[in-house]
This record gives sequence, structure tokens and C-alpha cells, in this order.
Amino acid sequence: MIDISVPLAAAIPAWPGDQAFSCGWTCRREDGASVNLAAVTTSLHAGTHADAPLHVESGWSASEALAVDAFVGPCTVITLPDAHPVSVDISVEQVRAMLGADARPARLLLRTGFTVATGHFPADWPTLSTEAAEWLVQRGLRLWGVDAPSVDRRESKTLPVHHVLLGRGAFVLENLDLRAVLPGTYELLAPPLSVVGADAAPVRALLR
Repeated sequence: MIDISVPLAAAIPAWPGDQAFSCGWTCRREDGASVNLAAVTTSLHAGTHADAPLHVESGWSASEALAVDAFVGPCTVITLPDAHPVSVDISVEQVRAMLGADARPARLLLRTGFTVATGHFPADWPTLSTEAAEWLVQRGLRLWGVDAPSVDRRESKTLPVHHVLLGRGAFVLENLDLRAVLPGTYELLAPPLSVVGADAAPVRALLR
């Protein structure tokens, strides 16, 4: 098993302006209580998480409706070349070069190297072009996962990649830690928690 999760931890930076993770105590044994009880405050987009369609459209489904089977099963890990410019979207041709022209992966995880697992929030990161996202969904993609904080650009307000994927029945995993993972085929085990009515759900993501 390879743990590819970014933990919920105060040391991991949240999206700027979002609610950071914190953990406090409701009661402590040291204070005379019978048990230790912790309570957490956090954005559901801290750590590794699955975005629900509700995240980008108010009329779309919430996190309890995330399809668990999309997050469990064979997956392919691909790596963006170090020389790829941060400001350039990933094209259909580049995806085909990383996968092979005839590949039809159901689950894809992309290692960009721009991850909060380092303890720093990146200024920007490469993302799919909308054409590449549409091409992947047309070829059967059910899950697109990234080590970056989002499948869209940091400064994007329209979130086009989210809309292409979530609007066409695919799902999104964000904030993965793929630093120790080589490109190749794995089994993904990353079911999201069943959080009712929310726009995202925490995930403990593993590769086997």
C-alpha cells in the first residue's frame, strides 16, 4: 500500500482565505473527564478530498451522491515533464503522449509536483485544457486526480475543467501526494466520506 493522502493537519496550508484545519479538545482525561474528545474545524477542501458537483453549481448533487465505485479500481499515474511551463494548459496531444494513443483509462492521477504536501501553497500549477478534459471523458474517464490544490487554475473564477468533468459524470480528486509514486498502473482505494449536503468530502487515498 502507498498512502497518497495529504493529511488534515494544521501544518498543511489551506487555500488562501479558506478555513484552515484545527483540532481542539472538548474534554480531557487530565481535566477529570472519563475520555479524551476532540473536535475539528476545517474546510472540506483541506487535505486530500473529492469535489462534489455542488462545488461549482448550486443545482448539482452534493457529496453524499459521489459515486464510490469511481474512486475504487484500476488507475494510471502519469507525470508531467519537469520542463512543462506552469502557464501552459495540458493539451490533448500531451495527454495522448503520456498515456498512449489507444488508452482509455477510467481513472487517471496526474503528478505535477505542485503540492501542498511540501508545506507551501503553490502560486500556480498546470491544468488540463478543456479540450483535453473533454477528450478524456469521451474516452471513458470516470475520475481525474491531481496532486495540485485544484483541477483548475488558482485564479480561475469560471472553473472550466471542473464543469467539463463534473458536468459530464466524471469525478475529481484534489490535493494528492504523489511525490513517491512512479508512473504506472495501480489499484486505487479512495472512497470519499459520506458527508451529507456538502460540496466536498475528505478522502484517505491509497494505491496498491
